[in-house]
Amino acid sequence: MSINTIIFDLDDTLLWDKKSVKTAFEKTCEYAATLHNVNPAELEDAVLKEARALYEGYETYDYTVLIGINPFEGLWGTFDDPTDSFQKMKNIVPGYRTEAWTKGLLALGMDDTQLGAELGERFVAERKVSPFLYEDTFDVLDKLKGKYQLVLLTNGAPSLQNLKLEITPEIAPYFDHIIISGDFGKGKPDASIFEHVMEKVSITADDAIMVGDNLNTDILGSSRVGMRNVWINRENNAPNGVVTPTYEVDSLTALLELVNKL
Repeated sequence: MSINTIIFDLDDTLLWDKKSVKTAFEKTCEYAATLHNVNPAELEDAVLKEARALYEGYETYDYTVLIGINPFEGLWGTFDDPTDSFQKMKNIVPGYRTEAWTKGLLALGMDDTQLGAELGERFVAERKVSPFLYEDTFDVLDKLKGKYQLVLLTNGAPSLQNLKLEITPEIAPYFDHIIISGDFGKGKPDASIFEHVMEKVSITADDAIMVGDNLNTDILGSSRVGMRNVWINRENNAPNGVVTPTYEVDSLTALLELVNKL
């Protein structure tokens, strides 16, 4: 059964977000080590732990789950978006950044709120200058552009996802449509956002294939509307036993080979 539309996830499918976050943490923690006798890796682990705990305690947590926003995006996003919940996040995140880093320092025996605030803002700056893509991202998009309708479907706050696209400006022009969960009101894996995509781009489930790295969002959500999907499993992760992808590949290059056979 042929397809005319390919729907791509953004983070850790086209953009190597995990590497970007890791790099920003490493640079920020290495800077902290120039000011205090602190092990950068230990500080990173401590801040990650504190950030998760804080994030889950905010009144906006259920909303972030609905939209698909993780704790580490909260550490550098502004969330200056229209909904009331995003506006609440906008007010929360400056203090969240400071507290996550301050509590991380405190866990290692350093009580320094001023440094915590400085590190929180430094992480924001480091994340903005650390965009990474996979080495085959543009080559594969070059080969697909013009042959298929290309759609970008990403979970997250519009302000943050658009910022990611601004600091990697080559990506957006490949896509005929860009759909962000925060604009729609629900994120993957909710079936409604996939139905919204199909209506917006005038396709049926049989016309398209969903490509993403996350079994629990990209693959589960597309399967809920009967759309075929491709799990990009670069890290050779074991299946979760709950969600079964239509296809599995280990790179975008392998995806291209698969699409050429469909």
